[in-house]
Amino acid sequence: MALTRNDFAVHERRGIYSKASFKGTIGLVVNPDIDLRLFMKNWAFAFAVEDNGRESVQFFDIYGDAVHKIFLTEQSDRKAYLTLVDLFRNPDQHPIKVETKPIVAQVEKLDEDIDVLGFQEGWKRLQDTHDFSSLLRKFELPRLQALRLAPKGFAEQLEVEVIEKFLNLVSSTRIDFMVFVGNKSCLQIHTGKARKIVRTGPWINILDTNFNLHLNDQEIAGVWIVKKPTDQGLVHSIEAYDKEGNIVIQFFGKRKPDIPEDPEWRKVIKEFER
Repeated sequence: MALTRNDFAVHERRGIYSKASFKGTIGLVVNPDIDLRLFMKNWAFAFAVEDNGRESVQFFDIYGDAVHKIFLTEQSDRKAYLTLVDLFRNPDQHPIKVETKPIVAQVEKLDEDIDVLGFQEGWKRLQDTHDFSSLLRKFELPRLQALRLAPKGFAEQLEVEVIEKFLNLVSSTRIDFMVFVGNKSCLQIHTGKARKIVRTGPWINILDTNFNLHLNDQEIAGVWIVKKPTDQGLVHSIEAYDKEGNIVIQFFGKRKPDIPEDPEWRKVIKEFER
C-alpha cells in the first residue's frame, strides 16, 4: 500500500509498484493503481519499520519530514521484503541528524508590479496543464495570487463546504476522477471512483477497498475551480489550499493523453459554478 501525505491530506492506494523510471532527480511510477511523481532532490533517509505487526518501508527528507511510505499487505511477498531489508541495511544504526527546516513564507508582489495582462494571455495560450507551473515561475507568482489574477472565467473561488458536497456527488454519480495529494518530494494520484464517504470529526474520508483518503477540511482556507486550456480543450479542476497558500489536494476528471476531458466531469464541475 502506497501512502503519501501532507499536513492536511493523507492518500493511501493499494497496488503493485512497477513501471518505475528515473531521470536525474525525477522519478515516475505510472500504473493504474500506484501512480507517483517523485522529486528526489531532498530524499535522504529510508527505514524498515515494524509497528504493531505492520511492516513498511518509510522515506524521509533532509528535514526529517515523511515523503512516502510503503506498507506490506496480505498480498505482499514478505520474503522479498526481508531480502530487500537485508540488502540495504545500513551498518551504522546510530541516531541520524536532520537539517533545520527553513521557514519560507509565500510573498506576493504587488499586483501593480506584475504584468497581469501578459500573465493572463499566457494562461489563455496554455497547451498543456503541465505548463502552468512554468507560467507561474515566469511571472513570479504564488498559486493563490495567480488564481486571483486569472483571466475572467478561468478561476472561481468557492466555499470550503463545497469539498464534502463534491465528494458525495462524485460518489453518487460513480464517475471516474483523479485525486492528487503530495508534498514537496512526492505526488500520489488515484484514478477511479469514490464510493464510501465518511465524516469523522474534522476529517472527510473516502474509505474504499483499494483507495483511502483522509482530508482535514477544517484546515482548508480556500477552494477554487480552475480551468486550464490544452490542445484538447479546457481542463477543469477543483483545488484546495491551506492558510499558508500551500496546495492541499487537487481533483481532476479522468483523462488520457490526446483525449478531451470527460463531459460527465464537466457536469459535476458545473454543479458548483456560480
